[in-house]
Amino acid sequence: VQLVESGGGLVQPGGSLRLSCAASGFTFSSYAMSWDRQAPGKGPEWVSIIDVNDGRRFYAGSVKGRFAISRDNAKETVYLQMNSLKPDDTAVYYCVRNGYNWAGDYWGQGTQVTVS
Repeated sequence: VQLVESGGGLVQPGGSLRLSCAASGFTFSSYAMSWDRQAPGKGPEWVSIIDVNDGRRFYAGSVKGRFAISRDNAKETVYLQMNSLKPDDTAVYYCVRNGYNWAGDYWGQGTQVTVS
């Protein structure tokens, strides 16, 4: 299993970024996918999840209405569109494969997002 995130960077408050996660080594369309993040000095935080076949989507309250998760099963890629970014969104963002009961079982290496 490989999960490779990209798209992070430095952005001003109010700006936007789109994160991508390219998956390989498993049947992508059979797994729910999610994004977690970890801010400096804080524990990991779940951000959003998308079910198989681009179905149900859920968001943490802190990002609801600003972030949008999507997936392209043909490209084996999951995305996180982040709008109206705030300094509190600064974190390393991780792509996560979710197995049974939507429990995360593989994480990518992460991509840094800095809002300043």
